[in-house]
Amino acid sequence: MGRPTIADIARQAGVSKGAVSFALNGRPGVSQATRERILLVAREMNWRPHSAARALGGARSEAVGLVIARPARTIGVEPFFAQLLSGLQAGLSARAVALQLLVVEDTAAEIEVYRRWTSEHRVDGFIVVDLKVRDERIEILERLGVPAVVLGGPGRHGSLPSVWADDREAMLSIVHYLAALGHRRIAHLAGLPGFRHTQRRIRALRDSARSLGLVEAVSIPTDFSDAEGAAATRRQLARPERPTAIVYDSDVMAVAGLGVATEMGVAVPGELSIVSFDDSVLARIVHPALTALSRDTFALGEQVARQLLTAIDAPGTVRDLQTPTPLLTVRESTGRPAGEGALGNPDKPL
Repeated sequence: MGRPTIADIARQAGVSKGAVSFALNGRPGVSQATRERILLVAREMNWRPHSAARALGGARSEAVGLVIARPARTIGVEPFFAQLLSGLQAGLSARAVALQLLVVEDTAAEIEVYRRWTSEHRVDGFIVVDLKVRDERIEILERLGVPAVVLGGPGRHGSLPSVWADDREAMLSIVHYLAALGHRRIAHLAGLPGFRHTQRRIRALRDSARSLGLVEAVSIPTDFSDAEGAAATRRQLARPERPTAIVYDSDVMAVAGLGVATEMGVAVPGELSIVSFDDSVLARIVHPALTALSRDTFALGEQVARQLLTAIDAPGTVRDLQTPTPLLTVRESTGRPAGEGALGNPDKPL
């Protein structure tokens, strides 16, 4: 049997289609006994309102959209996204709102989904991730007139509200800590270069290099995958003057880099210190456990969900929300470089 219609319910209940419409929409015009009979038949037939028809009547879809333009294989192994999605769904479920997720290959496909879902009234709003340096998605969403919240910032997201943390300050906390330990050659295995948060981290390392007396501070873009993280680590450690510390933009890459160091006989932290920009169970269960920037990603997802629900309820009232900067959690993967002195006291809070 196909999707049941109002006509099917009317035929089964022995009433008119108008009576069914009154009953299903809670309107007067039918007796209580007839209403109960119609609702019982509708439940037995597993009837659900058609989303487009509801939208034409001004009803909400009770769903929000998240479209991610990254390789699905890469996202599948990132604990950050798992925790973010869990937090988003927890925040939305409190209002019985569903999260509609789609992974696409590029930005053009992502924009097409925004247009299609908006025209079909599939969702009431969107969550936008991976804010780009020149982000064409912002203008498209503004023209579509659909509520949306950007995860990322600060600024350069038009009139759309955002939830963001200071990536620059977070990177500076890592670099200052490593410099205090005595590291002068620092490599940064960054994420995709088109992302704004990647650029802010790269600039933070570059801008602090001279003031901290770094001999070398280099950022190498990657796709966040374990494969690229491992390959880039192998190239860095094969250099005649290899870095004494490597900062990874994801925990997956950091764990892969640790494996490469072990494979090449480079002691961690004796010969190489490793820091992850993301903290997760992965960072804590490897040996040595990884020094990492820690934050409650689940709570971040809940905050984004609340901001979007507010934007849907009261358009134009939501403002940017800055969340706490991730804090550096020092573990066994970092230490003083062999044969080099340290500046300052590494135990002093940064």
